[in-house]
Amino acid sequence: MADGGDEYVFDEATGEWRPAGDVAAAAVTERGVVRDSAGNVLADGDSVALIKDLKVKGANQTLKQGTIIKSIRLTDNDEEIDCRHDAIKGLVLRTEFVRKR
Repeated sequence: MADGGDEYVFDEATGEWRPAGDVAAAAVTERGVVRDSAGNVLADGDSVALIKDLKVKGANQTLKQGTIIKSIRLTDNDEEIDCRHDAIKGLVLRTEFVRKR
């Protein structure tokens, strides 16, 4: 075993003990790029448009196709974005239903 004081972490994906630095670097690169329904890369602050009518659970409201959502925020889940809409607080949309503007 190396005597350099390296810390090792068990990587469940590979089933091996790996240096902690390698696992941390892999975690940063594994976080996927968030893409909309057309494959465009999304980033914090982008504006998106809905590609279909969506019924919003708990709000008894339907967001119509073409509705513009401004200033999105990315979440830990690559398939969801945090949104602001005038009538709905705490709106989270799946990326498969939006297209970047």
